[in-house]
Amino acid sequence: MFAEVDGGDSRMTWIDDWTSLAACRSTEPDELFVPGAAQNRAKAVCLGCPVRTECLADALDNKTEFGIWGGMTERERRALLRRRPEVTSWRALLEAARDDYMVKAG
Repeated sequence: MFAEVDGGDSRMTWIDDWTSLAACRSTEPDELFVPGAAQNRAKAVCLGCPVRTECLADALDNKTEFGIWGGMTERERRALLRRRPEVTSWRALLEAARDDYMVKAG
């Protein structure tokens, strides 16, 4: 998932077809669309997911209302969307943030 970028630094490439790589791909959907305290267990599936950022960006850009996506509950996503109404592309924002992090950590 790393690609050489001009200048030789390594950045993670954005994966458009992320669903086939998702940690939850073999999880029963009913396990990710749960109420209350069960949401914390559902969010744990996302912890080591290699496409967590892509999943979250997709859910935020599409204003997905239900379920755990990218490690966030619907309530957490709604709150984030309310706090940042100026964001027109979560993919662009999260991709840039991840690239910046990788350059600094690299």
